Order: sequence, then C-alpha cells, then structure tokens
Amino acid sequence: MKALVLCGGKGTRLRPLTDTTAKHLLPVANKPILFYVLEQIKEAGITDIGIITSPDTGKGIKEAVGDGSRWGAHTTYIVQPEPLGLAHAVKMGKDFLGDSPFLMFLGDNLIEGGVREFVKEFNTRPSDALILLKEVPDPHPFGVAEVNEKGEVVRLVEKPKEPRSNLVLVGAYLFTPQIHKAIARIKPSGRGELEITDAIQKLIDMGKVVRCHILKGWWLDTGTKDDLLEANRLTLDNFLKRDIKGDIDAKSKIVGKVEIRQGTGVAASAIRGAASIAGGCRISNSAIGPFASIGAGTVIEDSSVENSVVLENCRLHRVRLVDSVIGRGSEVLGQDHKPEVTSLFLGNDSRVEL
Repeated sequence: MKALVLCGGKGTRLRPLTDTTAKHLLPVANKPILFYVLEQIKEAGITDIGIITSPDTGKGIKEAVGDGSRWGAHTTYIVQPEPLGLAHAVKMGKDFLGDSPFLMFLGDNLIEGGVREFVKEFNTRPSDALILLKEVPDPHPFGVAEVNEKGEVVRLVEKPKEPRSNLVLVGAYLFTPQIHKAIARIKPSGRGELEITDAIQKLIDMGKVVRCHILKGWWLDTGTKDDLLEANRLTLDNFLKRDIKGDIDAKSKIVGKVEIRQGTGVAASAIRGAASIAGGCRISNSAIGPFASIGAGTVIEDSSVENSVVLENCRLHRVRLVDSVIGRGSEVLGQDHKPEVTSLFLGNDSRVEL
C-alpha cells in the first residue's frame, strides 16, 4: 500500500501567514502539521509516500520533509499545477500510485488516534473504498454521506442545502485502483474542480463497494486561524509531556504539562501548562500559557501569552496576547506598563506597536 498526501492549495484563509509559508508547515505544539500526518502514515505501516504540492509550496515542503528518511519512509514529490480538486490531485499521482491500493490523506488535517485502525479495517474487510466519516452538529459545509445498515455508503453529496445525515467526510480515504476509473468518468463541478465526492459516488454508481469507518475522536481541518489555535490546544492538551530542559531561575514557577527545550532561559516568569517553548528563547517577567506554543529564538519581556501560536524569532514586549497567531520574525511592542488584552493574526516579519 502507498500513501498520497495532498499539500497543494494556496491556504487563502490563513493569509497573510501563508503568503510566505505553506499552511501544511505551520506549527502545532512547535511541530509542522504535515509532520503529524507523516507520523500517522508511518504508524499505519505505510512507507512509500507521494506528496502532492503546488508550484508555490513545493520547494518549502521538499526542504522541510526531505527524502522521508526521518520517518523511515521514502517520499516522491508530485506537482499539481493548479488547485483543480482532490480527485484531480489523485489523477496527478496516478503514475506514482500505479496498481497499488492507497491512503489519501489531506496534509493539513489532524485526526485523533491516527489512521492505523482505519488502514487495518481496509486490509481485513475487502472493499473498493473505505472512507472516514465523523458525526458533526452542522454538516452543511462538508461532503455528506448516507450509509445503510451494512455500513455501506449509498450516496454522497458535497455541501448539500438539505443534508440527509450528519456524517461528513474526514480528510483521509482508502482506495483500490478502481478510483482511477471513476475519476476518468467524472466532470468538473460548478466550481471547476474534480471533486473526490463525485468520484466516490461514481464508484457507487459503477456497482463498487464503498464502506465507511466512523471516527469517534476529534478531527480538525487546520484551514483557518481558529482551527489552527484549536489544533494547537488539543495537541498540547492530549500529547504534551512535562519536559524541562531550559534554564529556569528561582523566581520562576512552572505548573503542569510544560515543555521547555534546551537553550531557553526563563527569569521571573510563570509558565502554565499545557505549553511548549522551543529552544533558544528568552522569557522574562512574563506569564506564558495555558495553550501557548512559542517558537525557537523568541524573546518575550514583560508580557503574557495565552492560547496562542508564536513562530520563530519573534519579540514580544509589554503586551498581553490571547487567541493570537504571530508569524516568524515579527515584533509586537507595547508602551503601557499595563497593556490591554489583544488578539492578533500577523504574517511573517511584521511589526506592530500598540
């Protein structure tokens, strides 16, 4: 079995941050989102991985991931010239996939518990496709599935006006090579894309067996600022372990699940978990957490940071940040000794004076 990881798209909902950084490389708990996806693929026993990139994001993703050896895998890079849909991405990967069954995984999605059991079910219970579904309160913005009593998918509709179930498609799919025949028979949707929902529906129309696996845990598509912050919160809360390697002075207090990597100095500050602080940071007279991720080389002085993601090499001075995402190399500078609480979303190399 092979894997196809989709990392195309422009990340428009995360601009201006994604003007200079692929959304799949944005950090959650100080690790790129894409790295969690690759870890979960390896945990499922798949080591031959194709990565779909766009002309804009390909270089950055290739530099970050390399040949895949750090995951014990091999990576092949495939360029999708334009974002013409998920099924179009599969079409671009056809030569890489060949006659192999494969896992398709969206590179900006996080799935609690990974996909190991999902892949195991596909390997032990034959079908032409196995799709991951999740019950949600409002299915309108998603692809919605109707399922019979046998657990077979009988109908799929993309963003229906009147959903006939609350089961929606999650960003992981398993296919046999039959999906290529289905994709060859569909036409672009009204938005000009080859939809994977249309391709799966075509499989059903062709008399092929499409089953579902219901996800019980959480799933997040990290496509917006709020999604990114929620993914950071859940990842810190569920997976972070207390690990203090930095230099902490006697006036500082560390409470709960806190990770402070080597080379970071903390002086006269309170760090409240769950929080992750990368190496080479300097934090003084400040309060960090809960649910804060601080990137490497960042300096924080006389400030507080809560429920936020701060990328590398930033400087925060006399500010109170909540629900914020701060791009790498940015400065946020306050003048008041008692600053007001602020929520910011900044691209890389920004400078804000409050």
